[in-house]
Amino acid sequence: MSARLQEPFPMRPLPPMPHAAPPDDAAAPFVDTPAALRAQGLRFPERVEVSSPVCYADELDAAYREAGDRDDLLAALNELLEAERAGARITLRSAAETDDPALQRLVTDIHRDEVRWCGVLIDAIQSLAATPSTRTGAFYERAMAVPELGARLALLNRGQGWVVRKLQALLPRIVDAHIHGELTAMLVSHRQNIARVDAQQAPQASQAPRGPQEGASS
Repeated sequence: MSARLQEPFPMRPLPPMPHAAPPDDAAAPFVDTPAALRAQGLRFPERVEVSSPVCYADELDAAYREAGDRDDLLAALNELLEAERAGARITLRSAAETDDPALQRLVTDIHRDEVRWCGVLIDAIQSLAATPSTRTGAFYERAMAVPELGARLALLNRGQGWVVRKLQALLPRIVDAHIHGELTAMLVSHRQNIARVDAQQAPQASQAPRGPQEGASS
């Protein structure tokens, strides 16, 4: 055997994972890869690869040409992913800013939901033979600029309302039954979380001092 054949085979470095959110010096690390989601105890099944990905992609393209432009659909899914990633990071930091057990439980529950929907959106985008966005929505910076937790949660609720409206517009375009079912569950979850935050903030609003004109009859 020649000396050349005995040389070790050169190893190339692995490419970076595509789903990790950009790092933030002030925030705890947040990773929404399928493996990370399963490590948090969240249900997120492994994707099943089909035997012929190219043919599968062609079938999906044909289906979505009938329902709308595939690029627009992917743009909408990625926009939702970036928004959910922002929500997950907002709630991750916000949960650490309160000593109220009930409020902390509420924010933590919403955080877990946001992480779950990140996984659902990643799976949906990958099922369309596309690469999910790695960006975090600009809403994250906007919300974290609000120092008072109650006001921040009210802003977060408006963001959740935006997601509800986006899903309502998007769902009629989804022809895949599995994706449609997952996004319908995401819509229901966001409505429920909006109601939970509203209920939590209602007592605080009723106890807030009124100005001289508030509550006055016209």
